[in-house]
Amino acid sequence: MSGEITEAIARLTPGEPEALKKLFEASYDELKRLAHSRLWAANLKQDFATESLLHESYLRLVNQKSLAIPDRQHYFAYASKVMRSIILDTVREANAERRGGGEAALTLNTEIAGLCPQADDVEAIDDALKDLHKVSPDLAALVEMKFFGGMTEPEISEILGVSERTVRREWEKARAALLVLLEEE
Repeated sequence: MSGEITEAIARLTPGEPEALKKLFEASYDELKRLAHSRLWAANLKQDFATESLLHESYLRLVNQKSLAIPDRQHYFAYASKVMRSIILDTVREANAERRGGGEAALTLNTEIAGLCPQADDVEAIDDALKDLHKVSPDLAALVEMKFFGGMTEPEISEILGVSERTVRREWEKARAALLVLLEEE
């Protein structure tokens, strides 16, 4: 399957929607897994179907005028960013419609409240990730892949062409940086 994706990327030329369609078909299963993990990470699985996120992502990908995808890493990183963008749009829209004037959400079972990120947390993480990107784009990309993309260390290692140990070490740096950035907000 990886070879199919690489071939499809090699055949991509700007302005040729058929090549992008073939790339999407070749990577559908991986993108579906990515979409599913994105929704779980954002605690939106009950609000948004995996296939809806995946198909909305496809529409945004196809509508890009000058989409340059040099390799598999860039393709999945870009797809992950598109999915994050869609989720953030959904969260922001829900927050805009939510009643209560910014009052904190009240749950009946306080044990459950700390287990899943709330919509506001998704926005805070996105803001912190933008700040991290300004400081270290590589660490921000790693967070995208691991936290939002749900990729494992071996998968990230393969995509980035580094050892799993390097991925673990960089992940620790990224987590520490994000914690600092989140505390500043």
